[in-house]
Amino acid sequence: MSTTGELLSIDPLELKFFFELKKQISCSLQLSNKTDNYVAFKVKTTNPRKYCVRPNTGIVMPRSTCDVTVTMQAQREAPPDMQCKDKFLLQSVKAPDGTTVKDITPEMFNREAGHVVEECKLRVVYLAPTQPPSPVAEGSEEGSSPRGSVSENGNFNNGPDSTPVTRAFAERSDGSEKSVEFTLQVPTDHAAKALIARLTDEKNNAVRQNNKLNQELELLKRESSKSRGGVSMVIVVLIGLLGIIMGYLLNKA
Repeated sequence: MSTTGELLSIDPLELKFFFELKKQISCSLQLSNKTDNYVAFKVKTTNPRKYCVRPNTGIVMPRSTCDVTVTMQAQREAPPDMQCKDKFLLQSVKAPDGTTVKDITPEMFNREAGHVVEECKLRVVYLAPTQPPSPVAEGSEEGSSPRGSVSENGNFNNGPDSTPVTRAFAERSDGSEKSVEFTLQVPTDHAAKALIARLTDEKNNAVRQNNKLNQELELLKRESSKSRGGVSMVIVVLIGLLGIIMGYLLNKA
């Protein structure tokens, strides 16, 4: 939307800034001289520390245009409801032929001195920055969402070839929006294979230890049986010797 005065046509009438914190933002105006005279202009603002206007004064040649760039300094916090009360005032006045920027004086825009000064008020509008489209995972079918699960220990499992995944969640409380980001560590295929190999080695070691214990237990049983057999033979031999001695004694008697 533009406005048309007797001297200048101004486009647009609203200074629109795509607001982002801690970042300088610029927008531009186009001034069109629709007369056959030189036109001097001057740009004022209600908040000069916040904005930089280049050029803030100048000359628009007859039947020509001039671009004005307005830069908002980086802001540390956003205004409530993204509403801005800052305003700009663009003044224009007919100037003598051959006037240059150096010839412009504040007196030229003084109505009390009898000068005809056109004024146009411009308002500031903050716009939310455009959001890039969210990426779509390759290989996912239309209308279906990627499958995944969350284990009891908080890890996110998304298949054998899973990679670290970050999930961002937005919480709204008491009208204010808070962004909470969780990083879910997902084991890779290489890590899973290494874990399986380690568990397999531990299982094999346990089996070997069990077999060794069984062998030692069997050996102990055999030695115990031999010991019992040896004691019985000693008793038999002693009884035999005792019988021989008793028979010898009886024969002698």
